[in-house]
Amino acid sequence: MKDKAYNLFEMAQRQFDQVAGLLELDDGVRQLLRQPLREFQFLIPVRMDDGQVKVFNGFRVQHNDARGPAKGGIRFHPHENIDTVRALAMWMTWKCSVVDIPLGGGKGGVICDPHNLSAREQEQICRGWVRQMAKNVGPFQDVPAPDVMSTGQHMLWILDEFETIHGGRYPGFITGKPVGMGGSLGRTEATGFGVIFVLREAMKVLGIDPSKTTASVQGFGNVAQYAIRKYHELGGKVTCVACWNNKDKTSYAFRKKDGIDADQLAGIADSFGDMDKDKARGLGYEVLPGDEWIAQDVDILIPAALENQVTAANAGKIGPRVKIIVEGANGPTTPEADEMIKARKIFLIPDFLANAGGVTCSYFEQVQCNMNYFWEKKEVLEKLDSKMTAAFHAVNQLAQKRKLYMRDAAYVIAIDRVAQAVKSRGWV
Repeated sequence: MKDKAYNLFEMAQRQFDQVAGLLELDDGVRQLLRQPLREFQFLIPVRMDDGQVKVFNGFRVQHNDARGPAKGGIRFHPHENIDTVRALAMWMTWKCSVVDIPLGGGKGGVICDPHNLSAREQEQICRGWVRQMAKNVGPFQDVPAPDVMSTGQHMLWILDEFETIHGGRYPGFITGKPVGMGGSLGRTEATGFGVIFVLREAMKVLGIDPSKTTASVQGFGNVAQYAIRKYHELGGKVTCVACWNNKDKTSYAFRKKDGIDADQLAGIADSFGDMDKDKARGLGYEVLPGDEWIAQDVDILIPAALENQVTAANAGKIGPRVKIIVEGANGPTTPEADEMIKARKIFLIPDFLANAGGVTCSYFEQVQCNMNYFWEKKEVLEKLDSKMTAAFHAVNQLAQKRKLYMRDAAYVIAIDRVAQAVKSRGWV
């Protein structure tokens, strides 16, 4: 049985309860916001390539839509479970709120491993997912997007099936679509770039010269790769990257003290960000155990993989020079680790602020689809920078004014906005 400390939904609720106390929310509002408004669990039967039928478990959770349609990705993962989806949906509510976009929080998933499925089998899972959800999602109800191990192609299959069922064109129903099929320029880079936009502002506040900093990154998927590239543009140097290796069923850290080359590593990684350790070694990288990313002698840590990666068990290994942690992943840090980070006075930029670039650009995509008019990439990224910068400074100013930890300050802003929305609607 999974340790309760690692139940992601319980962790999200603990974080909420702490801030609900700070805000002195009344009991009705607390009950309404600490759990999802709606959740769906269903089965997706798929005839596999070998002729046998396999049944997959699917989920969709709509945490809160008081501020706008639910918004959130669909992740494909062999260890997906309903509590993880509940937590991620809840965090999406706060994420949309903290950057002040008119959307609520949702999340979906399927228990599967795309590594071991053909393209046809993946398509059948996508179409089966939306057939189960077609009455309860849509451009004005709930807007999905890609997430862990899902792609723009998966989203197009879902969109196509939804449009077939409803007999019309609804490009605003799905975001994260390929450019040319209703996708927004800049969406691919958005989450990773957003991580660095807020990191840049944090370094300004702390009086740190980016060109004199080094970083260690966990993950080498889309978010990590674009974050590394943008950080390099600021003059910083990433010296270590850790990622999961599906072939070996373990993780490795790849270190080069004079700086890693993201494009070079991308050349030896598959579409999921898994890297070949022998090829990396051949390019001059040291290959270390995966958990070594956190112990590197660097100024900045960027966890950009999965949840529960910075815990009480490893937070004590954080390098002595680390000044900033910026969370590219969702829920990478447990509450126990938070206490250790607070004690070290490390400046933490919480996940639902740091990685909100993705949902912000998804909102831009939805707006463009609904207008049927698309912006140039420069305009998209400028709008993204403006939104992320404003959100960071609002959170930082509140943290300074009320002497709050950055995560708590971000929660105070986000939860208060949603609480006001449910009160204004007369729900409580």
